[in-house]
Amino acid sequence: MSREVFLGVDVGSVSTNIAVLDKDTKILYTLYLRTMGKPMDSVKEALKVTGERLPKDAQVKAACTTGSARNLTKAMIGADIAKTEITAHAVAASHIMPDVRTILEIGGQDSKVILMESGIVTDFAMNTVCAAGTGAFLDHQARRLNLRIEDFGDIAIQARARVNIAGRCTVFAESDMIHKQQTGHPMSEILRGLCDAMVRNYLNNICKGKKLLAPVMFQGGVAANKGMRAAFEEALELPVTIPEHHGEMGAIGCAILAREEYEKKGLKTTFLGFEISQFEYTSSSFECKGCSNQCEVIQVFMNGKMIARWGGRCGKWEA
Repeated sequence: MSREVFLGVDVGSVSTNIAVLDKDTKILYTLYLRTMGKPMDSVKEALKVTGERLPKDAQVKAACTTGSARNLTKAMIGADIAKTEITAHAVAASHIMPDVRTILEIGGQDSKVILMESGIVTDFAMNTVCAAGTGAFLDHQARRLNLRIEDFGDIAIQARARVNIAGRCTVFAESDMIHKQQTGHPMSEILRGLCDAMVRNYLNNICKGKKLLAPVMFQGGVAANKGMRAAFEEALELPVTIPEHHGEMGAIGCAILAREEYEKKGLKTTFLGFEISQFEYTSSSFECKGCSNQCEVIQVFMNGKMIARWGGRCGKWEA
């Protein structure tokens, strides 16, 4: 007898995350891979590894995608549904902490805040245009300082004093850090100052005008940084909870949504199977000349056959 499982796939600019849940929403498997600017390749690799590591009797009953590449991923794997990151993260957080009121999420290239009330999203805001305060910026600074990103937070929380780092712009922040290094400040103080600056920037911009209430959950890859957690708790004067699978919360939310879709409709899944890693995928785009909008239309091909098309405002090219 097969074991029913539900698949969630979250593909962003920095990471590709997989979550597989059973019918009781127990997490059976999670996977984190770097996207490395090649979402098609990372999706194929993620599905290949997942298929190899799941029990042989596991049968995917429904699949859902999210992230900035959710439409591309949905077409590639034949997912049943695609959902926004806000929805996926909110579902995962409220599943783990039903009374959660504030969700802080910082990923590789964007950051967001989600406000909840009784499991319902009441407000949210995103920053997708500036790298300041994102995981990519922290990665860059760790490499510049010849540090492992995994050690960044541990060093930051050892600081005995603070230095003030400008956090509103990556260029100014880096210049400020270099200046502090040249004046002899310890590394721990500089890193803690950067965490404080990032949290200040996050709260003053993304959360401007919003009331952040407890319980607070911090998720996304940056949640692994102990310095960032400490800076948030100090600034908010509230405890901040970090879930075990903080980096895969989008994928977990997707898997829960896939399960709900299956239970609601009971339809046969359109998921193409883990064998998609053996397929050949290509994409292209063209500019529609049908009107003055001049929409860019995206096309995805599998083994030479077009499987999806989107991007036009009028829906003319949807396939």
